[in-house]
Order: sequence, then structure tokens, then C-alpha cells
Amino acid sequence: MTINEVLNLASREIFDAIEEGIHIVDHSGKTILYNKAIEEIEGLSHKQVVGRHLLDLFPDWTKENSTLLTVLSSGVPIFNREQSYLNFKGKNIRTLNSTLPIFEGKQLIGAVEIAKNMTTVNDMSEQIINLQQKLIKPNKKDIGIRHYHFDQLIGKNEKYLEAIKIAKRASKSISSVLIFGDTGTGKELFAQSIHYGSERKEEPFIAQNCAAIPESLLEGLLFGTSKGSFTGALDRPGLFEQADGGTLFLDEVNSMSSALQAKILRVLQENYVRRVGGNRDIPIDVRIIAAANEEPEALIKSGQFRKDLYYRLNVINIRIPSLNDRVDDIPLLVDYFIREYNEQLGKDVWMVSSELLEAFKNYNWAGNIRELKNFIESAMNLISDEHVIGKEHMPSHVAEVLLKKNQYIPNSPLVVDDLNAHLQAIEKDIIREILALYNFNISKAARHLKISRQNLQYKIKQFEL
Repeated sequence: MTINEVLNLASREIFDAIEEGIHIVDHSGKTILYNKAIEEIEGLSHKQVVGRHLLDLFPDWTKENSTLLTVLSSGVPIFNREQSYLNFKGKNIRTLNSTLPIFEGKQLIGAVEIAKNMTTVNDMSEQIINLQQKLIKPNKKDIGIRHYHFDQLIGKNEKYLEAIKIAKRASKSISSVLIFGDTGTGKELFAQSIHYGSERKEEPFIAQNCAAIPESLLEGLLFGTSKGSFTGALDRPGLFEQADGGTLFLDEVNSMSSALQAKILRVLQENYVRRVGGNRDIPIDVRIIAAANEEPEALIKSGQFRKDLYYRLNVINIRIPSLNDRVDDIPLLVDYFIREYNEQLGKDVWMVSSELLEAFKNYNWAGNIRELKNFIESAMNLISDEHVIGKEHMPSHVAEVLLKKNQYIPNSPLVVDDLNAHLQAIEKDIIREILALYNFNISKAARHLKISRQNLQYKIKQFEL
């Protein structure tokens, strides 16, 4: 075997190990390389494809629907363009393609396409969207979700009360609202409270996390689709149409692409939508409440949040403080969650121990109220006939923080200004050292620390180790 043959074989093995489909053609459109991933996507083998022209295999392809043909014609690269077509077995395929021209000097000698198979993801997302829309019933007064009101926003902290005060004023307005708060602070509770305290309370409230749906489907979900706009598309109203007369809550709005954010801005300005693939403008009356879990100003600076959309949404601004900034509300929240789970689980719990309550006040609540609620729910499931929740009823990582406080703080020569931060730093250092000792073997490190693998993985993520 010659050195060239060895190199060709090695190249083939490398390309076959890549998860994305790779399709390389020469300047005339004949296939030079076709890896295993693209074989699975298109239902062909490389023996059937190599040496043959693209149009021999896909006669319906044109410069408009094939990124390879487009790049061969223009010599201009294409990035992240969705392509939908029937493969050789008649199956509808959707890929996300990046296609690059290949030059030798100034002469175009071919093109390479990198295709990510989106078929399964899109099929599953389409099913989710269909199910989601079936849950939104024609009767606008009953949309099948739990309704939250202002009296369920628990707290006496000054910053939190200020946020509630602004939200109550927002419920009397028709303007857009932008809510900022860390994950788990209750942004949707505020959005629902505004809606159900407004004149729109008899109309739909629809919430959508913009980061939960693939970008390729989010546009169709929001604006709807027209039959024939792409293979398999149906006439389907989007969330804007379904929320007509009511409120649409867009969480993590900054996760959308700049192009999609621009389309949201147009809807806000023009008060109509046009379905994907449609040619008819549909008037709507929808109030938008948007939310972000990162500082909007930082998102604008990084280019993740369009400045024009930010100013259009930020007519009324609500900032929800994190639980670490409202430690004085922890006793109220604990009491509220205990009463809630007493009713749900048939328990008779009265309180948490003073030791545990003090630990709660010193704990770093990365998950905010959602994390506190989860702790109480876990404890309520573990407790039997007792009336007081102690640290023995809590998830292990909370108990560990308590143990480390007793172990390290009394002997520490340091003047500790922030006990919680000091404990976290000690815990982080210990975990880092043990992980290094076992070459980052999670199981061995967890056994050494006498904690579960899941708990150690939680802490690795929490401390960004």
C-alpha cells in the first residue's frame, strides 16, 4: 500500500468518525467524498454516490433548495441554513447546513457541505408543539394552566415589595413589560399575576420558554405556518394568534437569534403577524411580557439582545431580587411551602428546627426559591410522624454544609465577613483536591468524600470545577 493510499484511508476513517454529514463535490457537482453520517441521513452508500453528479441523485435540487449547488454557483459560503427535502428512500429530511467553497488560488474547484441531521429533533418538537396547541382549548377562559395572583407572591423584603408594587401598576397598564431575575426567582409568577390582575384576565395567558425549542422551529411556533411553506407544513396558528386578546409571556427572550428578535419587534410595532410561508397579514391584540435571567445591559453589550427590541419591551421594568438578597423572607417562604405540602402530602409538619433555619439563612441559594421549595418538598417526603423538620430530613448537600461549618469555622484564624462565602470556598477547595487526587474519577472521589455521585456532580456544576 502506497503512502497516498494510507493517507486516503486515514482521511476516510476520520471523516466517518465525525457525527455531522460531510459531502464534498468538485467544481462540476460530482461527489468526491461522502461520509457515513451523510449516508444515514440520505439513505445512500458512498459507493452509490461518489463519482456521480448531484442532480443524478436529486433531480429536483436547484440553487434555491440546495446549498451545494448555491455555493458552486456563487462561490460564497453559507452558514447554518436549514434544508428540507426527500431523501433517496422518500423520507422527509431536514438538515442544518454550512457549505463552504473550495478554492485553488482564485479558481473554484469544489465545495464541502457539513450537515447536521435535524429530522428527529424537528419531528419530536413538532409533536410537542401539536400537543401543546391541543392543550390550548378554544374556550379562552380555560387554558389548562394554574393561575397565579399577587396574593401568592410571598415576602416582606423591601426590594421584593418594590417589585410587586411595580407589577401591580403594570397590571393596570397595556404596555410591554420586561422582567429580570435569576433562574428560580418566580418570573412567570409575576407575569401571571400581572395578567390575571389586568383587564385581560378572561383571555388567554400563554407562556413560552424561547430557549426550550430549536431555533428552526421557534419561528413557526410563534407565528404559525401555512400549508406548503415547507415539506409537511400544516395551516397552524402560532402562539401570537392563540394569545389574541390576552398575554404572551416570552421567557429567555434573549436566547432567540437576532433575526427572530427583529420579527418580534415588528409584531410589537405593527400589531399583526404573518405565518411562515404565508402572504396574509393577520391582525392581533396581544400584550407581551418578556423575561431574561441575565443582566439585559450585559446581553445588549454582548450582542445577544437587540437594543431596539430591549427598548420596545422595557417600557415597564421589573427586577426580582434573588433569594440571597432577601434572606429575611426565608421564614415566610418556609412556612408557606410547609403548609402547601402538608395539604398535598397529608402531613402535619409545623416548622423547621432553629438550627436548620439558621443554615438556610447562610446557604448560597443558587436555585433561588425553586431550590428552597425543592428542599422542603424533599424533607416533607422523608419525614414521618415528626412535626419539626431537622437537618436529617434534608438533602445531603445541605447537611454537608452544616457539618463543614462545625468542622472548620471554630479553628479558623481568619476574620470571616461572609460566612456563607467562606464555607463555599472551603468546600470548593476540598472537592477540587479530591478530584485531582483521583484524576477526576467521579465515583472514587464521591466514595472518598462519602457523598453520592449525583451530589458530587451537582457540586461540580455548582462550583464550575
